[in-house]
Amino acid sequence: MILIAIITLGGIGIVSSGLLYVASKRFEVYENPLIAQVQEVLPAANCGGCGYPGCSGFASACVNASSLDNLLCPVGGTDVMAKVAVILGKNAANADPKIAVVRCNGNCDARPRINQYDGAQNCAVASSLYGGETGCSYGCLGYGDCVTACTFGAIHINPSTRLPEVIEDKCTSCGACVKACPKSIIELRNKGPKSRRIYVECVNKEKGGIARKSCSNACIGCSKCEKECPFDAISVTANLAYIDFRKCRLCRKCVAVCPTHAIHELNFPPRKEATATDETKTKEKTN
Repeated sequence: MILIAIITLGGIGIVSSGLLYVASKRFEVYENPLIAQVQEVLPAANCGGCGYPGCSGFASACVNASSLDNLLCPVGGTDVMAKVAVILGKNAANADPKIAVVRCNGNCDARPRINQYDGAQNCAVASSLYGGETGCSYGCLGYGDCVTACTFGAIHINPSTRLPEVIEDKCTSCGACVKACPKSIIELRNKGPKSRRIYVECVNKEKGGIARKSCSNACIGCSKCEKECPFDAISVTANLAYIDFRKCRLCRKCVAVCPTHAIHELNFPPRKEATATDETKTKEKTN
């Protein structure tokens, strides 16, 4: 009886192993070894900023694509894409580095509160319930969904202004904060030469008087910046000015003419103060 049991179990084991072998060959999924090589040079952030579900999905997309022109790892940037191009024998397009910018300057002084919210401290929840604690329904709610979404610790809420601030050295332009903001006030823009950028710190689309009443720093859609720009980089749509970073040459002329200081210049050297001689020369030229 013992011998029969041993033979039976042995037979079952042999048959089972045979079935498992056949099944493994039948349902085997081939994976191009280049995918693993590409994934090895990626930063393993799995942030989804590339538009694919993690670094594995992006590596697969790179291997299967005929060109790398429309593919970019925002965390690794051009250096990583150059390594991917070498592995795959393809050309990687040069891409300007980007960074997240917060397009709201409605701090506590400029945007006084008119009510108090006593619900879940979450921007998505608060946004679905009402317009916010201030008169501007377009501005930042300040509950930090962007902070939670950022896995690189590159954004935080300033306790004084209750506005998010981006830490340039840590931002990888993955776009997680952009997706997390229900008010769409965070945008990815070109980092710019020497990290210099000019953009409108407002997304309020209400008419000038109403927008200014809600926030003293709001864009009022006066079009002065649009008329001043010599490069056609500024457009005013729905009472709101927008600066196209692809056309902007950082001349800063728009900054000087904005009556509400809604246009923000970042990382520029201090402006030279006009001397009395300069003012005299200007008057002479005008006369």
